[in-house]
This record gives sequence, structure tokens and C-alpha cells, in this order.
Amino acid sequence: MTFLEKLQTSISKTGSTLCVGLDPNLDLLPNRVKDQFETTEEQVTYFCKLVIDYTAHYCAAYKPNLAFFEALGPNGLAVFKEVIEHIPKDKVIIADAKRGDISSTAEHYKKAFWGKFNVDAITLNPLMGFETLNAFSKDEMKGVYVLTLTSNTGANDFLKQPFSGFDMMSQFIAKELNKRSDLSRSHLGMVIGATQADEAESVLKHHPEGALLIPGVGAQGGSINELSRALKEHQGLPLINSSRGIIYAGKDESDWPEHVADAAKTMKQKLSQITAQYVQ
Repeated sequence: MTFLEKLQTSISKTGSTLCVGLDPNLDLLPNRVKDQFETTEEQVTYFCKLVIDYTAHYCAAYKPNLAFFEALGPNGLAVFKEVIEHIPKDKVIIADAKRGDISSTAEHYKKAFWGKFNVDAITLNPLMGFETLNAFSKDEMKGVYVLTLTSNTGANDFLKQPFSGFDMMSQFIAKELNKRSDLSRSHLGMVIGATQADEAESVLKHHPEGALLIPGVGAQGGSINELSRALKEHQGLPLINSSRGIIYAGKDESDWPEHVADAAKTMKQKLSQITAQYVQ
């Protein structure tokens, strides 16, 4: 099964374009989890597994953020591996690693994430040049989400500046990804921030069939209505990510996993206007 086939199957099966972000911030973990386990590794593993168990019915994908696992220290990647192995096999797993390097370094990142961890996709930073994608472009079962128009205000520093004849560097990146897709066996998608919905249409038209990873709804305040308008003509399959707004719902309550489930269900329903055009 190709990456796009798995992505389409997961969206259609769940009736959802929701991606749940796994960002296990030790400062925000429920007190009941902290009280139950002595080590941070145990706390994070238990927390993430319960989040997965209570949200799997409502989402098509999970996006574990490597920074939160690496911050655990020497055992962080072991926790990451245990958590992703707990994710149901029919879900798309995106390693939010934001790597971006060349030559043998990129090859070793690929060996780590696609070989040892066997995730479905990875986020990559293209600012060292598009050669950073080469190592990841040879497997039709995998996908790459390239940082194109990010949700943070720092997008103004580079991605929203004029570049090479385009109004924004983001447009140039999208155009290049579209061109390179003809030569890449892996699917080349884009990270487009929901908080940038006004500018998104001018970027999306340059890579109209690119799959999208869309952060910025929920805690970051991106408008689902504006995002829906921006995606109206886009053919590529979107995943709309929500992290803090779901996984820390009811964190101080004794039944916090139920609140997590309710938050995921609510977000799935809010995204239904977008999901409808992509379900087969």
C-alpha cells in the first residue's frame, strides 16, 4: 500500500481528517499520571498510550513530536518507540522531527525514522536546499511533509518574504515540490499552518495535489472556517493537527481520558466540513 493509499483509507475509514499531536510536556501531564508513576519515562509512556486509546476512534493520524521525547534524555527514543508501536497499524504516523540535512546525514535520519522506527512520514526543513529531500524520496510507502508555510509568527522572517520572483518563499517551495513530485517515489507534501489561511490559497495552487499537514487549529487559534475556504479547490489530502487542545483536556480531572476523548470527538465534528470533500 502506498502512502497516499494508506492516508486515504484512514481518512475514509474514520470519516476524519484529524491528526492528534503527541506532545508530552512534563509540566502539563495530569497530576494523576505524575502521582501514579515515579519516572518521567513511565509517566510519558502511560500518558501517550491512554491518549491513543481514547482518541483512535476519532482520528486518522498521530504526530508525535520528537522534541518532547528527546527531552527525556537517554531513554527518550525508547519511549518514542514504545509509544508509536502502541498506535493502531491502520493509522498514519508522522514523526514531527523537522530534520533537514544532506548526504550521509540525511541517509542516517532516514535509516532511523523509516528503518528503525518505521513511521509513515516525517516533517523536513528544506532551508539547506532541496537536496535534503533526496534520501527520503525513494519509497512509495512513505510520505514527506516539507515546512512550507508554518503556523508560527516566525514565518514572516523567511517563508512569507519575496523570493526568486514569487511573492513569498512559501510559493517557491510549493512550486518546487510540485515539480519534484514527478521524480519522487515518496509523496512530497507540505506543512501549511491554519493560522496562515489567508495566504494559504496562493501557496496551495502551486502544489495542488500535495498532501497537507496543517497545525494551528485548537490552542493556536486557527479558524476552521477560513481553512475550509482555503482548501475548497485543493485536491491533496489534508490532515489537521491538534495537540494541546486535545491531549490536555481535563488534565486536572480524575477522568481526564474521557475529556481527551470528548475533545477529539468535538474536533472531528468541527472538521467535518473539510473532511466531507476528501472521504471516499
